[in-house]
Amino acid sequence: MTIDAWMQHPTVRFIRHDMFEPLRRWTGLPMLDEEPPVELTIAAMDAAGVRRGLISAWHGPDGPLISNDEVASFVAAYPDRLAGVAAVDLRRPMDAIRELRRAVRELGFVGLRVLPWLWELPPNDRRYYPLYAECVELGIPFCTQAGHTGPLRTSETGRPIPYLDDVALDFPELTIVAGHIGYPWTEEMISLARKYPNVYIDTSAYTANRYPPELVRYLGGGRHKVLFGSNYPMITADKALQELDALGLDDAVREAFLTGNAKRVFGL
Repeated sequence: MTIDAWMQHPTVRFIRHDMFEPLRRWTGLPMLDEEPPVELTIAAMDAAGVRRGLISAWHGPDGPLISNDEVASFVAAYPDRLAGVAAVDLRRPMDAIRELRRAVRELGFVGLRVLPWLWELPPNDRRYYPLYAECVELGIPFCTQAGHTGPLRTSETGRPIPYLDDVALDFPELTIVAGHIGYPWTEEMISLARKYPNVYIDTSAYTANRYPPELVRYLGGGRHKVLFGSNYPMITADKALQELDALGLDDAVREAFLTGNAKRVFGL
């Protein structure tokens, strides 16, 4: 059973946003004229043997591209296949905390995701800190992006050091899941996963044949710290995993990477 730690079930306003033009060009992702049925996402999961997918809301400075309530409706349609990850308005800390509590306590979401490049604010900015404290209180991971930015936004906010390093120091009880492997600062991201017990890496946005050699080596010794993610619909899980066998992972590493780590970290 594979768990995909980074997915989105897209809305039209998400797919058609100008910032995703490079991703549409690289991946051939089609423009949408009507809201896609959630069955398309389930079918994509089935094609790759993905049993559970963590689908995220998206909230940016211009408002929600995929709202928490939309995500909740997708999860409600397939509660045994999907789990929700919340997004909030970073500029309004108290409203953000209230919304996060609602998403977890009422909607059953299992994490919070904030994309630093979307806000042009690195994760050690003071506006994140109330949310980190609330994640600890709620017992959920903080999910974020590390590394360069595919959409037309700055990449500086994705540097693991110093930004995530500062957060992990200030919040030792916070579980951090950093997606997109931190490339081109993958060694920095691995160093943080080694340094902090509660820092993890997910492989979203990269196919197995594009994992940097240092990450493949770390998968062996750090098998409890890396989670599989696809970044669907930008990359489907079947494509992301197509050349996984070529990495030569043993059964224990493979099980932890594809299933066990996500199950433990997100309490699935």
